[in-house]
Formats: sequence, structure tokens, C-alpha cells
Amino acid sequence: MLWALIILILCGIPGRDIPHISFLELLSFDKFVHAGIFFVFVLLTLRGLVLQGKNSKHAKLVAGMICISYGGLLEVMQGTFFSERSADVYDFIANSFGCIIGIVLYKNLERKILSRFIN
Repeated sequence: MLWALIILILCGIPGRDIPHISFLELLSFDKFVHAGIFFVFVLLTLRGLVLQGKNSKHAKLVAGMICISYGGLLEVMQGTFFSERSADVYDFIANSFGCIIGIVLYKNLERKILSRFIN
């Protein structure tokens, strides 16, 4: 929940307060940021569901639905409620891409990270 709140705050920052660096815009740095934020969001959500006893396949589906829906809702909110912000379908695609990559890599990351603490 804390990460979701952080994402909401970041997405609600007025456009005039976001630094514009031309060479980063050329590299679509913004899309990498969106994907990275939602990559972490889906990993945290998925881990929370697994710790609650959800089986892995069900947890992946639920985490994906929650995180992708949240990304879509934030884009709608940017287009309607937040000042000097606009909805961007490419941001939504980047959000969703980050979620999907997180879901795909979750088991491998879980094994690598937990093995450091268990062994």
C-alpha cells in the first residue's frame, strides 16, 4: 500500500514541477521510470499475496490485475483530476510492461533473494 501511495503522489505532481531534460526525453527515460515503478509495485504486491498463502499462479493473476488496473486508473486520473498532467496510453503500456516483466521474473528473483538469507 505504501508503494501505491508513493506512485500516486509521483503521478499527481503538477507537470510544471517535473524537470524536463531533453536528452533523457530522447531516450524515453520516462517510460523506463514507469516500467520500473510498476515492476517494483507488482513484485511487492505478489510477495504480499504469496505470504498470505495464495498459490503462485492465482497470486500472479491477482497481482497483475491489481497493478495493471491501478496503472490505468492513474492515467485516467492524470487526464481528469491532476493539474498540468495528461493521460498517455504509452505510459499505461510502460506500466503494464513493468508489471508483466515483474510477474515473469518473480520466481527467479524470489529464489535468488531468499537463498541469500536462508543459506
